[in-house]
Amino acid sequence: MKIRVLPDTLVNQIAAGEVIERPAASIKELVENALDAGAKKIDIVVRNGGKTYLSVTDDGIGMTPEQMLLSVQRHATSKLPNNDLSKITTLGFRGEALPSIGAISKLKITSRPEGSEAWELNIEGGKKSSPKLSSQNYGTRVEVRDMFYATPARLKFLKTERTEFSHIMDVVYRLAMSNPEVAFSINDGEKIKFSCTSETDLTGSDPALLRRLSSIMGKEFFENSLMVASEIEGVKLYGYISVPTLNRNTTRYQYLFVNGRPVRDRLLNGAVRAAYQDFLARQRHPLIALFIAINTELVDVNVHPAKSEVRFRDAGKIRGLIVGTLKQTLSSSSQNVSTTIADLALSKFQSPLGNAHSSLTDQSFLKERLFEDKNQTSKIDYPPSGATDSEQNVGFFSEVKIPNQDNGETVPKDYPLGAARAQLHATYIVSQTEDSIVIVDQHAAHERLVYERMKKALNGKGVMRQGLLLPEIIELDEETATRLVDRADELMELGLVLEKFGHGAVVVREVPGLLGHTDTRSLIVDLADNLKAMNSESTLRECLEEVCSTMACHGSVRAGRQLNPSEMNALLREMEVTPHSDQCNHGRPTYIELKLTDIERLFGRR
Repeated sequence: MKIRVLPDTLVNQIAAGEVIERPAASIKELVENALDAGAKKIDIVVRNGGKTYLSVTDDGIGMTPEQMLLSVQRHATSKLPNNDLSKITTLGFRGEALPSIGAISKLKITSRPEGSEAWELNIEGGKKSSPKLSSQNYGTRVEVRDMFYATPARLKFLKTERTEFSHIMDVVYRLAMSNPEVAFSINDGEKIKFSCTSETDLTGSDPALLRRLSSIMGKEFFENSLMVASEIEGVKLYGYISVPTLNRNTTRYQYLFVNGRPVRDRLLNGAVRAAYQDFLARQRHPLIALFIAINTELVDVNVHPAKSEVRFRDAGKIRGLIVGTLKQTLSSSSQNVSTTIADLALSKFQSPLGNAHSSLTDQSFLKERLFEDKNQTSKIDYPPSGATDSEQNVGFFSEVKIPNQDNGETVPKDYPLGAARAQLHATYIVSQTEDSIVIVDQHAAHERLVYERMKKALNGKGVMRQGLLLPEIIELDEETATRLVDRADELMELGLVLEKFGHGAVVVREVPGLLGHTDTRSLIVDLADNLKAMNSESTLRECLEEVCSTMACHGSVRAGRQLNPSEMNALLREMEVTPHSDQCNHGRPTYIELKLTDIERLFGRR
């Protein structure tokens, strides 16, 4: 077979496949061109998922007829004045977008620079006509019809219209987040699906940025986000992250922008996991929008034709900056619980008078129980006066003294979590603050406290150990036993001393003193499962913190254990001075605060 040069039309179609893989890629390229042209308002129209029609209209600087002809010529661009790929300051720079789109579809460009007339250029399957006069406001409108009609093989691989439109929305969201000073709108041919006005007076810490992020990530992100701002050796990191108790089961709401460019990078996912590992279970993920400003010579954006990936010259420094900044932000924002937790709790309460089909299905049954015999005295047995804490049945009012509000006095403000008033179902502590009711999950709260104590001890003189009077032999399979013994030195740092004991068994001789009385076998089995799930190459610190979490769970106060008032208040006081005590090690909230005003609304008092 002879080697021959492919015709230009075919070359362009092949090259177009690298840049334009679906309608969303066309939208991305066209919107990036509009942003590079200085647009302050961008309107997008998409029909049939972009398969039959899409257009992007901007109010940028526009193009003359000569510039329009050059814009559809491959590798012709105005964005590399010095031909230096190490100093890219624009979103586009390869000169491939318009030629690629024109090679596989029917392309129409209408543009008008300020102080000039509007001109129109048509391209069909790579064949372009001469520019002609048209009508258009200042700026540019690019229309694409019959996407992939010139490459029908690619058309067959497109997904449903709904799926393709969702990809387009994701592209628009990302570009809108990184350009809050620009107004965006997107229409599906019938109605506007998303729109946002321009935000002004923008800085990395300005709420205007948060408003733009929240218009996409939701109101709850606005109410439950923490500002991030840090700089190291000329690399700036800023943006917003959610409090740990606001999380999702997917990384979909994690965004990274480098010099204003939306990118997808595994570096972000790994760094976020490392920063949140003390606060969230592995299958839960926070909401993140982080922006990195870095010298263009220290990052390569010319990795992929779609420009969705970047490479940092010093990836380790960037990862360290993200992890360190996020950890510091989370540490300095202790006691921040998502407002959605309280909202969800309040939504579960509903007055039986407000809805005939109340979600509390046993309301009528409850009323029958309450009023089954009006002549009977209450069946509640209050503790005898003068009874000690140990004599009182847990669940009754404690003896902690708080001034009576009826006398005009206010509840003390030095106890943010209030004073314990009761324990319900031997699991939940109810306390009273100056203007709210706090419900605490005693197991989740104590789990965090034990975990933080163990970490503190680990960073100090080590975790104190207590020997077992009778060493406990735990029967396991050989692989599991070996896995534990291989990590014996690391477990010893946490106060757990074990060794191999015959085939498929270990003997536990000492346990951490912080755990008190615990089910040793259950602890060992859970530790073995954790070690199996962990990467064998995990660092010592990561291993220890993961094991600490499991041990804390076993050493904490269990649900179902009755506490006396002194114990309940001691737990509340320690929570107030312990970092991150607002959520347990698995990301669940440790307490819910219900404001008195909200409760009054439930009863129609407001």
